[in-house]
Amino acid sequence: MPATLQGPELLTRFQALERFLLAHQALWRPRPFNHPYLPWETLHPELAQWLRQRSLADAEAAHNHPQHLQAPAPFAELAQQSEALSRVGELPGQALPAMRERLEVDVPGRKWQQIEAFAAGLQFLRPTTHWLDWCSGKGHLGRRLLQPGQQLTCLEYDPALVHSGERLSQHHGLPATHLQQDVMTDDVALRLKAEHSPVALHACGDLHVRLIQLASQRGCQQLAIAPCCYNRTRAEHYPGLSSAAQASRLRLSRNDLALPMSETVTAGARVRRQRDTSMARRLAFDLLQRQLRDIDEYLPTPSLPSHWLDKPFADYCRDLAALKALPPLGVQDWSALETAGWQRLAQVRNLELLRGLFRRPLELWLVLDRGLFLQQQGYQVQLGTFCPAPLTPRNLLLLAQR
Repeated sequence: MPATLQGPELLTRFQALERFLLAHQALWRPRPFNHPYLPWETLHPELAQWLRQRSLADAEAAHNHPQHLQAPAPFAELAQQSEALSRVGELPGQALPAMRERLEVDVPGRKWQQIEAFAAGLQFLRPTTHWLDWCSGKGHLGRRLLQPGQQLTCLEYDPALVHSGERLSQHHGLPATHLQQDVMTDDVALRLKAEHSPVALHACGDLHVRLIQLASQRGCQQLAIAPCCYNRTRAEHYPGLSSAAQASRLRLSRNDLALPMSETVTAGARVRRQRDTSMARRLAFDLLQRQLRDIDEYLPTPSLPSHWLDKPFADYCRDLAALKALPPLGVQDWSALETAGWQRLAQVRNLELLRGLFRRPLELWLVLDRGLFLQQQGYQVQLGTFCPAPLTPRNLLLLAQR
């Protein structure tokens, strides 16, 4: 069994991951969705051709485990390196105290399992007196952690969620305070006290970074964070938190930061069909816009409401062309264009499998940056997984204690 990472291992692994990501950036930076042909295809024509001839169903089957694919070189070697560098042990779990009756009501099953697994991984050296649930939603995580003699404060931006959380805590007779708070404003510092033990389960991007920075400034002795959505950030380029990341040659755009988030757990058939139709249509439109503008480059299009998918394909293209103020469409073979979109979707998804080998290494590098920053602030840091990936691919948990 691999071990969790702590002490000097954080920096050692961070540097090894950085070397791997820098050496192969030509393979993972370009997005197949944006480029009909990728620069690396001329270097590895056999691999490119092999991936391009596979079906959409083939890509779907390999999506969550690209490292198991029997693809031409250099795929297997990269998969092996990726797997070795991404290896992190599971945090030792503890038996949780019995749950209050009906505490999990109104929480989707998968979310409740994540909460239980996260809570079981929190083994702090000193007892907690006051939990702070950061970006808490309705406060389900905080209520599950709360034990007799402890207090709970929940910070949440959405007033409706604050109100619902307050009602639930009152219903269970718990010593919990629910506060409406934008955690990105200056006054949030007043909410954070040294006696708090902050926890954040899947707070996005800048939101969990803000907690890491503030908790260390405000003297919190222990905190636990499972990061998420690294691309949800105001910065155009990743600034790095630790001195190691700030000195790094690895420069990441917001698009690059989205790579770890491209791994999905199984969605329902209807959601998958909608997603595939949307992407196939966008890819077909991409072929059309290149021809209309006579410019061979990707044209970003806005997110569209789902009812756009109910339009006939020709109307979809006409309306999107009008939205982007493109030249007149003229006569088109709509059936052939739509078919080309689906063919391109199959190719894109299969070419993405090579990028998929770099999802976890990049995510681990980003989480280690957070761990190294906390280490610099005087915390002892332990990094491990808190649940299996099928429950959530965002299963890395940082425990920091002073």
